[in-house]
Amino acid sequence: MINSIENIELQFLTIDDYQQLKTAMIEAYSTMPNSYWGEETIEALIKKFPEGQVVIKVNGQLAGCALSIIVDYDEFDRPHTYNEVTGNYTFDTHMPDGDVLYGIDVFIKSEFRGLRLGRRLYDYRKEFCERQNLRGIIFGGRIPNYHKYSDTCTPKEYLERVKRKEIHDPVLNFQMSNDFHPSKIMKGYLEGDEASNEYAVLLEWDNIYYQKKPKKAAVKKTIVRLGLIQWQMRPYKNLDELMQQAEYFLDAVSGYRSDFALFPEFFNAPLMAENNHLKESEAIRELSKHTAAIVQKFSELAISYNINIITGSMPEIKDDLLYNVGYLCRRDGTMERYVKLHVTPDEAKVWGMQGGTEIKTFDTDCGRIGILICYDSEFPELSRLLADEGMDILFVPFLTDTQNGYSRVRHCSQARAIENECYVAIAGSVGNLPKVHNMDIQFAQSMVFTPCDFPFPVNGIKAEATTNTEMILIADVDVALLRELNQFGSVRNLKDRRKDLFELKKKVIDKS
Repeated sequence: MINSIENIELQFLTIDDYQQLKTAMIEAYSTMPNSYWGEETIEALIKKFPEGQVVIKVNGQLAGCALSIIVDYDEFDRPHTYNEVTGNYTFDTHMPDGDVLYGIDVFIKSEFRGLRLGRRLYDYRKEFCERQNLRGIIFGGRIPNYHKYSDTCTPKEYLERVKRKEIHDPVLNFQMSNDFHPSKIMKGYLEGDEASNEYAVLLEWDNIYYQKKPKKAAVKKTIVRLGLIQWQMRPYKNLDELMQQAEYFLDAVSGYRSDFALFPEFFNAPLMAENNHLKESEAIRELSKHTAAIVQKFSELAISYNINIITGSMPEIKDDLLYNVGYLCRRDGTMERYVKLHVTPDEAKVWGMQGGTEIKTFDTDCGRIGILICYDSEFPELSRLLADEGMDILFVPFLTDTQNGYSRVRHCSQARAIENECYVAIAGSVGNLPKVHNMDIQFAQSMVFTPCDFPFPVNGIKAEATTNTEMILIADVDVALLRELNQFGSVRNLKDRRKDLFELKKKVIDKS
């Protein structure tokens, strides 16, 4: 058969194809007499939605066909019948402004099966959805072998057995191999379909590139530019001088049109030098008196430099308790606070620091992000909770004095990128502060990590700074690649979790 094929063409269906179409349908549905579309019906369908009707021709002969309409997903995401979705075979249900493609029919003639022609038809449908920004494809899939097992299992049990490869169902197997997932069983779907006992499975394919139409004017970016600041610890005379240095770096990263600027943990520690005569626990509390002014200045800089700033972290006193906190200063002027949840033994012992009680993601004009401060990155449950909330990029400001400490943050952060299918950016400080107790030396290499799969770097490292050198690191990350990874990755760490064996959920802390 293959040796005799001269050409294979994908074409739009025309009414001139009708006789070949009728013959092919009679053969495809031989167990259901008179189950073919009339010529007037096909003509009406072509007029309503010509781009949705395609055929595969081999050497000029019709070998397969795919018919479809556009509907509103909310109308047909529940059980329905074939009669309802086709408008009693009139196709008046077709809605040009709908949001999902509904597959009315698809088949390949028997002599052309095994050539993967059906995949070409589905690829056209998928590409059409992506071009037209439709949320996906749905249709009722027949289960033609169910009549053989209906005495021993329910449709749900049949579906599970097909998934486990205990039963071969040609329709379901084909659909699931083309990335469709079953969502529900529909009873009485197609009248006269005795082979399926009139049951069908609602099958869905999700367009990972679908963008819901915004209700207000907004820019939705998929390529996001990150600006990481590897900060040099050095003496500063006062707060103004420290913030001049911070603005210098913001000027640099915004000059490259970065969307985010990430500062390290405790980047303002040099200001403790003026209180080095005090106990460490008292000096850190004196440092906290600068936090409000720093945050206010960062918010102003975020607006003036048109960049979202992640302020690293600073000490802050709330209800007489000392916390390690940072702020997300968005370029639209809004701000949100995040708190280090796991304080290190040293932070607790030397400074008397407390851990926070809230973990959450943050919405930005570049997608949803998460922020974990240093030690928090070493607890995988935290980032997994953020991933479940839709996090695309995880930012980790850190401060480590030794290479041992840095290695913990570095390797744990890279693991977070792989297991949560997200990007992770880490930024730390370098140098030393001989006149600040408990902040003597620093070791850092700022980096941007990616998942490890074909669209990404083979070693999972998008960009890396020079170790222990003051500098900025600029890197672009493509959020759209994460959607593709989630659906079609070699492995799917989020989807393949055994939720039947374990679960992870946040607790609500009573703050009263």
